[in-house]
Amino acid sequence: MIYIMLLVVIFGGAVLCAQSSINGRLGSEVGVLESSWLTFVMGTLVSFLIAFFFEPHYSLNLFTAPRWQLTGAFFGVAYMLIVVFSMPRLGAAATTVAVISGQLVMSLLIDNFGWFNNAVITMDRSRVAALLLLTIALFCIYKSSAIALVQSKTN
Repeated sequence: MIYIMLLVVIFGGAVLCAQSSINGRLGSEVGVLESSWLTFVMGTLVSFLIAFFFEPHYSLNLFTAPRWQLTGAFFGVAYMLIVVFSMPRLGAAATTVAVISGQLVMSLLIDNFGWFNNAVITMDRSRVAALLLLTIALFCIYKSSAIALVQSKTN
């Protein structure tokens, strides 16, 4: 079951990258805020329909949940604006690896300190090595993207 879940999450990452790339193009055509707005309107509509028809009943609702848990929505807005702005300027690969790098750093901190009521998973050598390798990947991808973007502007 864990392998199926990993495949689903990998697929989710692929869809997220495609969505970011498409929104980046749209943002450069119609504006960053307009592109982000469209994403959130469509997301609201789809989420509402899914929740209305399929969501089970929970003991808490948005009005009774702890306030700190509602801040995640603001992070989604910041993420969307940053990605839509960055994608046409950095390219899909550099933007995606930068996002993954930020996710990895934060996930390691959350695991290590058990933030947000998560289980504590301490930092070890393999996690530090993964962070180092991803940093190297980000540098290599950004460098090649920067060279390609400069060459495309001179042609």
